[in-house]
Amino acid sequence: MTETAYFLPMHHVAFVVYPGFELLDMSGPASVFTSANRSLALSRKPPFYAVDLVSAAGGPVTSSSRVTVETRSLEECARKALGTLLVAGAEREYLLPALAEPAWATWLPKLAGKAQRFGSVCSGAIILARLGLLDGHRVATHWDACRPLAAAFPTVAVDSDSLYVVDGRLWTSAGVTTGIDMALAMVARDLSADIAGEVAKRLVLYARRPGYQSQFSPLLRAQVKADSPFAELIAWILANLDAPLDVPVLADRAGLSERTFHRKFGAATGQTPARFVETARLDGARMLLCRGLSLKSVAAEVGLSPATRFTEAFERRFGVSPRLFRQMHADP
Repeated sequence: MTETAYFLPMHHVAFVVYPGFELLDMSGPASVFTSANRSLALSRKPPFYAVDLVSAAGGPVTSSSRVTVETRSLEECARKALGTLLVAGAEREYLLPALAEPAWATWLPKLAGKAQRFGSVCSGAIILARLGLLDGHRVATHWDACRPLAAAFPTVAVDSDSLYVVDGRLWTSAGVTTGIDMALAMVARDLSADIAGEVAKRLVLYARRPGYQSQFSPLLRAQVKADSPFAELIAWILANLDAPLDVPVLADRAGLSERTFHRKFGAATGQTPARFVETARLDGARMLLCRGLSLKSVAAEVGLSPATRFTEAFERRFGVSPRLFRQMHADP
């Protein structure tokens, strides 16, 4: 964004909350926006973001952690120009009552329609989906809500791998802290990558994680699913991505028949062996591309040669060519 952008009218950010909402879904991204204002102030520039908390009727709203916040009403919010509208998520016991709130249908479609961008953090996507605001879009949500969201709303393309997804004006993030990653991406787009980096440093974040990064690595997915009996095999897979990794090879290494291995591996990891191996290879490829390696070298190192095969698999999974990905993310 050009220098003159800093002198545009303030960008109004509204977080939609309700009883039992997840506090970090709101407070994490809100801290990113207010920290961006601080970075601007240090450069003697005026603030860019104005943050509001919004609820159905306004007034105090208590989060699941028992912290109470003061909010404006949706009706009051509708009277303002709106830059960003984000719906916070919640655990199931709080989200289900929230879905019955009649004010959502009255005001959220109007606010989403007038906002420069709108979206959700974590399971807040379910509220937007209930209103038809996600139809035909690709979205992210908490890993635990991916299947229910996809099953209940078949016109919504649920991306269970990404930390956050940008689909036109729609921005959606996965679980809780990924709202911070998404907010940093918004700051980078609104202001500059330098300011987003300053915010990440000020908030002592380990790194600015890009949206394509998986919510879980293949190994962690397996560990979350169960105390995997295949932990040693998975470690070997990740260390030997350039080796033949078909079912006969993996079953033999695991000491199981192919049929038994396929069944038990799927139960332990939640993925077929082929899907797991491809995910591991593509995750490895992204890291190598970030180092600026050639497509031919990356394809060979992760066992996806020739480069045409690698390119097809990469584009199918991430919706972008590996060449463009490298241009966007390689270290300078």
